[in-house]
Amino acid sequence: MSALLDATLDHLRALVGFDTRNPPRAIDTGGIFDYLRAQLPGFAVTVTDFGAGAVSLHAVRGTPRYLFNVHLDTVPDSPAWTADPHTLRVTDKHAIGLGACDIKGAAAALLAVANASDGDMALLFSTDEEANDPRCIAGFLHAFPHLPKRDGCYQAVIVAEPTKGEVVLAHRGIQSVLMRFAGHAGHASGEQKAGDSALHQAVRWGDAALDFVAAQSHERFGGLTGLRFNIGRIEGGIKANMIAPTAEVRFGMRPLPTMHPDTLLQQLRALAEPEPAHFEETFRGPSLPAGDTARAEERRLAARDIADELELPVGNAVDFWTEAALFSAAGHLAFVYGPGDIAQAHSADEWVELDQLQRYAESIQRIVDRGLA
Repeated sequence: MSALLDATLDHLRALVGFDTRNPPRAIDTGGIFDYLRAQLPGFAVTVTDFGAGAVSLHAVRGTPRYLFNVHLDTVPDSPAWTADPHTLRVTDKHAIGLGACDIKGAAAALLAVANASDGDMALLFSTDEEANDPRCIAGFLHAFPHLPKRDGCYQAVIVAEPTKGEVVLAHRGIQSVLMRFAGHAGHASGEQKAGDSALHQAVRWGDAALDFVAAQSHERFGGLTGLRFNIGRIEGGIKANMIAPTAEVRFGMRPLPTMHPDTLLQQLRALAEPEPAHFEETFRGPSLPAGDTARAEERRLAARDIADELELPVGNAVDFWTEAALFSAAGHLAFVYGPGDIAQAHSADEWVELDQLQRYAESIQRIVDRGLA
């Protein structure tokens, strides 16, 4: 192992040891943030608590050109873990622990580089990415709409997520929706009208929605195809011989950058007959790049130019969502770059490859040492 990887693993061992599961969102300005403060000598550090477990740390040294962003919260561990998820295990190829892949490995590497180099560097750590409640980035952008550093503005934001050490310039947006249907309770032996059963309404809507999604398969952007859609929950009714008076559906979708989120909502709502009793979008994350098709392509090409300048390998667009889209929607150039495979994120015995951790750390150190950051 290299000295840089050793330092990265030391930091990762400490970061995994802090419980930052989200939920329960029991995160405050102490704990992991006390550790971060102690590992950032020479940085001007600002810690902000946005409430509900959403805390950010902005650290600046010198006059950097780029802002490195990484979230520290994790999903809850599942019962399928074979060992303590908050104790890092290191094999000859993998580092295993809750958040090691998504995305404390990158955070550890950034800390290692911050201590191995004295070059200009800017970091933004946050703790609400897994909450569908992006208070940290929204609060940061509200406080600093022009992304100020000590002298001028950041030229771009580099967001760490598991991308196998390749730059991701484009990804889907994300939307979550709650629907409620209302029917009329009654005995199930009689003839029913179309709107009597709330559950029947929900099932018919779901069938129409799946047909609608299948019809979007021709849509393309940057190597991505069609609309990703999932009915995650249908709940309602009382028992088999009673007509269901109420039903609730929760669904999510991941549109392409070329798809219009409001139009999609209108089209999917219109498939319900009769009109749903309640229809509410509970979360929306824009696509990357954000904006209309022409503006999105312009931003994608500009971000690629920066990746090329930094000598970072560029990969394909991805289906998963990241907070890089929030920076893009605010008008800033942003792309995604980090170690790890998204297939390992949120999994039991989550791991990140040591080789990817080392390559990521080395690439960040090269950027900082050359004064490119």
